[in-house]
Amino acid sequence: MTGLELTAADLIGVLTHVKRWISNLRRAGNDRKTESRKALRSVILAVRETEIYIRQIKDGGRKSITIERELSLRWTELSFALEDIGLSKLSNKCRVTGKFWADPSKFDKAFLDQLADKLNELEQLSVTADKENN
Repeated sequence: MTGLELTAADLIGVLTHVKRWISNLRRAGNDRKTESRKALRSVILAVRETEIYIRQIKDGGRKSITIERELSLRWTELSFALEDIGLSKLSNKCRVTGKFWADPSKFDKAFLDQLADKLNELEQLSVTADKENN
């Protein structure tokens, strides 16, 4: 036991926090926008990879330690990028999400459905924010 347990609510909380960050980014100055572009694109990549894996499981596919490893590393890398630009709270949530994917204990259909909906919403906001910051 690592003390870093992640529930479905925690994972949804990560996505909610990222959503708020994207909203705040729209009001940020040019320097902050520039710093955030790389992290924002990393969010989009993490969301897409997570969505693909969730879809695979929902479609009856098997869980994959290889994919879970990739998700764990993606979310952990994102936590580092967010820490570098001073978003410590969100960074910590992404780090915990990376820890979750390193050893997820269970998935149920309700969790996957809820997570898929939040990921879709987050991706749309991320794409919009990225376009606005060009």
